[in-house]
Amino acid sequence: MKNVHPNCLWQIGAELGEGPVWHQGTSSVYFVDIKGRKIHRYSTVTGQKHSWPVDGQPGFIVPSTDEHFICGIQDALYRFDPANGACQRIVEVESRLQGNRINDGFVDPTGMLWFGTMDDSEASPTGSLYRVDTKGQPWRRDSGYVITNGPAMSPDRRTLYHADTVQRIVYAFDVGDGGTLLHRRVFARLSETGHPDGMAVDVEGNLWIAVFGGARIERRSPNGALVDVVRFPCDNITKLAFGGNDFRTVYVTTARKGLSPAQREQQPLAGGLFSFQAPVGGLPQAECRAWT
Repeated sequence: MKNVHPNCLWQIGAELGEGPVWHQGTSSVYFVDIKGRKIHRYSTVTGQKHSWPVDGQPGFIVPSTDEHFICGIQDALYRFDPANGACQRIVEVESRLQGNRINDGFVDPTGMLWFGTMDDSEASPTGSLYRVDTKGQPWRRDSGYVITNGPAMSPDRRTLYHADTVQRIVYAFDVGDGGTLLHRRVFARLSETGHPDGMAVDVEGNLWIAVFGGARIERRSPNGALVDVVRFPCDNITKLAFGGNDFRTVYVTTARKGLSPAQREQQPLAGGLFSFQAPVGGLPQAECRAWT
């Protein structure tokens, strides 16, 4: 997409900006800064910005059906209330693995929450992929990852995508009854510089992959072929979300993590929240049904 030029909406300088989600009710984008230990909100109507500090590293934030949000923070899932910034602990996750933390997550079209865990030192394959059932219980669906990232699902709900960031591979799984995952296979291997991070799917079934360290988002067809690329003025692209009235506005988080002092000076927009217009719409943001 040669004529697409991402616009920086908020030059916030997040150390590890992640997990943008579109909130239809307030026409806002919520996202987190994992290393900055904050939740952020940007109003696309007024441009108003708001931030809440949290106690721990927030890996993701997603809306729930009770008009609150669910966050993965460090080693537990929390209910977050933007009215007062309060976080209520719901369920622990891997508390015995003290070097692990919760990372990326998303809600599938049926309202089920998926999220991953990872080794915070980014060295050991102790990370796993989880699905939360309707009773709020997380169940491990895959394991053996150093860094888990970007769970996303095809429009027909039959395929789940998940990234092994360190190995630079995006996997595809068949989704069975009760959220079981079958027939893990390689969907794509990155050939250019960078590592696959967060992802989102459009209405045509194309998978959009944010590439950390690659200054781009890749758009791949349902068979894994590279269809297009969106280039950015900073290296670390972490995740994207479709939003707006027609779900054709793409909101993108970025990070300063891993940049040298010289690179930070050369990339003043690194860590900012960006947007651009896509040629096709994305899927509406689902709300989490557990614990409500």
